[in-house]
Amino acid sequence: MVFGKRVKIAGSSPAMEDNTNTETPSGPGFDTLGLPESMLTTVAKLGYEVPSPVQARCIPALLAGRDVLGQAQTGTGKTAAFALPLLANIDLSQRDPQILVLAPTRELAIQVAEAFQKYSQGMKGFHVLPIYGGQAYSLQLRPLSRGVHVVVGTPGRVMDHIRRGTLKLDGLKGLVLDEADEMLRMGFLEDVQWILEQMPEKRQTALFSATMPDVIRRIAEKYLDNPELVRIESRLRPVETIRQRVQRVHGPHKLEALTRILEAEDYDGVIVFVRTKNAAAEVAEKLEARGIAAAALSGDVNQAMREKTVNRLKKGSLDILVATDVAARGLDVDRISHVINYDIPYDAEAYVHRIGRTGRAGRTGEAILFVKPREQRMLKILERAVGSPMEQMTLPSADEIGQMRIDRFKAKVLKALEEPDQDFFRSLVSDMITEDGTDALDIAAAMARLAQSETPLRAVQRAKHQGRASEVEWNENQGAQGSPRGRSRDDFGDDRGPRRERRENKGPEQGMERYKIQVGHNHGVGPSSIVGAICNEAGLEGRHIGRIEIYPEFSTVDLPEGMPAEVFETLQHARVQNVPMRLAKDHGPSHGGGGGRSEGGFGGGNRGFGGGGHGGRPGGNFRPGGGFGGRPHHGGKKPNKGKGGHVRYTGE
Repeated sequence: MVFGKRVKIAGSSPAMEDNTNTETPSGPGFDTLGLPESMLTTVAKLGYEVPSPVQARCIPALLAGRDVLGQAQTGTGKTAAFALPLLANIDLSQRDPQILVLAPTRELAIQVAEAFQKYSQGMKGFHVLPIYGGQAYSLQLRPLSRGVHVVVGTPGRVMDHIRRGTLKLDGLKGLVLDEADEMLRMGFLEDVQWILEQMPEKRQTALFSATMPDVIRRIAEKYLDNPELVRIESRLRPVETIRQRVQRVHGPHKLEALTRILEAEDYDGVIVFVRTKNAAAEVAEKLEARGIAAAALSGDVNQAMREKTVNRLKKGSLDILVATDVAARGLDVDRISHVINYDIPYDAEAYVHRIGRTGRAGRTGEAILFVKPREQRMLKILERAVGSPMEQMTLPSADEIGQMRIDRFKAKVLKALEEPDQDFFRSLVSDMITEDGTDALDIAAAMARLAQSETPLRAVQRAKHQGRASEVEWNENQGAQGSPRGRSRDDFGDDRGPRRERRENKGPEQGMERYKIQVGHNHGVGPSSIVGAICNEAGLEGRHIGRIEIYPEFSTVDLPEGMPAEVFETLQHARVQNVPMRLAKDHGPSHGGGGGRSEGGFGGGNRGFGGGGHGGRPGGNFRPGGGFGGRPHHGGKKPNKGKGGHVRYTGE
């Protein structure tokens, strides 16, 4: 297969070859890449037809046994680019791990593991295991002892298993570093280098990074053997006639936000994209219940009904369609003025395809993206893919909605006054005035009340929270749960010295325990780096991390009481800014203990480490195990200076 012209690039090693691509392949399918027939069958079942540029370049190189250094953005299909060829070389009879994938976060580790499971549908007996901090070791040790073919893990937990001898590397054939620049940004450089030093000398290595800083190049030069450099310049660019906006909204209030937007926007036809067929039916039904005509289009809709619905949309008898990505394939309706991403898409390609339904035939279009607090990272990925930040929306208030209704009503009345044949209606009103002695203004007011029908001209809130945009929306200055991160009372500079002093000496609140870590100001740490390290390694949500005090040589942090032994051990070895935490309980005179709290903590309930999982266990042999509830994030308030030259952070 011809890969195109290879040229040297500035700053590259003589051993690296450049294979830059900026075009989307058209024509050649996966059957031209050298994949085995069983894998081609799986790819076809998944609905993949044409490989993306990164797949077209990486799959043949990896099948040929070459190392690969790939520069590609998230959302370009790079997971399949390394998973498919590496799976093709798996020996199912071998019990020890043959492929190790390093990922910067547990979310990505789980996502990549799920992809391996999906692509291995035709491989009976295949097993993949994600390993990450925050999950009980027992849930990982059992599958490792039984035997797995692929391990996907975060650097810290992979290091722990290697040191324990529970992750055997003797049979390792391939190593993948996914999102290497993100691992570097999160401070995993030393961990990754240590892991690389433990790898068998004879192996195949693939390194993928969205950017290619010098340190990534040095790692590639040292640990990759004559890698082929595959550089993909993303061409995922929507047409310039589409205006892209983002509406940050709390998950439970998305329907309220959608209703307000539909009332405030001047639209022709609208497609509202959701992820599941159940969501399509539910959203359409709830819009109908609010007096907004809408129809659902999903895989459950038969062909006859689909054609009828699409024809209604084209002819203008239906304005709002709630659809899934699969159901909207091939949908081409020129009158679509708005695309609303009610559920954020899974990748950049899906986003660009969605919003491409508007702005057609030279028209302008509007694309609106709903983003929940925990989806901020995906928003950044989409913005990078389209090449610019999205315009921030603000939901109209109830008063503003009411004024819009009044303006539309006035315009409607003024237009009616221009209509001919008004004599009959003037005579009718005149008779009412004469017969009943009713004032003409009162009659007009009564007619206006009747004309408003089920949509009152004065907008009223449907529920207590819905009249206040601040309860529905969140902004960039709020944490991943949308909790305010604004200034505390201590930030306003008033004379509250004694109050500050009392707060600094206050012990942890009920249900929390205070711990000491051996990193502080002099190590360059801040509250966000401490929160990030604990969230990533312990699986704790940022909103459950309490007060943080940062001193020159150490810091204290309040965590839910009842920490499991394995989590405590993990955090003892965790690093912040490449400095070991050396976590220990703090018994200082100014740090008192707290009483018990029944609603959670490490032991159970809905707070801290006790509750939930990562969302259920997929089918097949994928073994994510249990897990501590929630996705790590940086919640809480901004750090603020307190007395004594240290930083105080309050995570409530």
